[in-house]
Amino acid sequence: MTPFDIQGLKGRRVKDRIFTSMVWLLTFSCLAVVFIILFYLFKMGIGSLNWALFTQGPKPVGEAGGGILNAIVGSLMVVVVAAIIAIPIGVSVGIYLAENRGRKLSDYVAIAIDVLQGIPSIVIGIVIYIWIVKPTGKFSALSGSIALAIMMLPPIIKNTEETLILIPTTLKEAALALGASYFRTTLKILLPAGIGGIFSGCIIGIARIAGEVAPLLFTAFGNPALNFNVLKPVDTIPKVIFAYASSPYDDWHRIAWGGSLILVLFIILLNTIIKIFESRWKVQF
Repeated sequence: MTPFDIQGLKGRRVKDRIFTSMVWLLTFSCLAVVFIILFYLFKMGIGSLNWALFTQGPKPVGEAGGGILNAIVGSLMVVVVAAIIAIPIGVSVGIYLAENRGRKLSDYVAIAIDVLQGIPSIVIGIVIYIWIVKPTGKFSALSGSIALAIMMLPPIIKNTEETLILIPTTLKEAALALGASYFRTTLKILLPAGIGGIFSGCIIGIARIAGEVAPLLFTAFGNPALNFNVLKPVDTIPKVIFAYASSPYDDWHRIAWGGSLILVLFIILLNTIIKIFESRWKVQF
């Protein structure tokens, strides 16, 4: 090996070490920011968690105590109804895009999904306000769910499409050759084969909307009372955090920290479920 080769080899090793060090540094920086936020959130919120926070509604201004039971119930209502609306539509569109790749209409649909993914949530809230709230003359949990369902569509559609693309076409051809209809092949063969990726997309969609407050300001609006009717206004945890954190009352600040911790724990739980499904039901052929 000549001196030039040795010098070039040393130079490549130096560049490799610099690049590796930068990767480690940037990775540690990202993790450090996440852990600092989680540490501060747990520090401020863990002392606010008590039984009253989960079993009581809000108290009047100046009265100590109270909880966010109405917001917890409202959040569950809004998210569940949004998932019921978005998941069938999102999976259906994802199937269409996976089965019709390269066609002009599917390309237009894919572009529309990309545009929808970039629309700010507050704009979606305003649109639903014009479409539903203003004509009906009232705020409701249903209008909030529709706004959140629109936000859920892009991750569900993208995950469904990308998962079904990974499934070999020979699997579908074999089912069709045995006499199965296209509907039965899709329902009984393709969807079960890609259930891990499709389910992950649904959970990602739920995790995305769980902390949204902007579209709910124009749709669900808020309600200090406990309500189980989807046609009436409801309070949600993000809405309570927004209102209580901007208030001048220390007791409300405490409740806001507790609600923030509950919301983050819910997001962590959803991400854990995603990782479990991805590891156990990963699409492999």
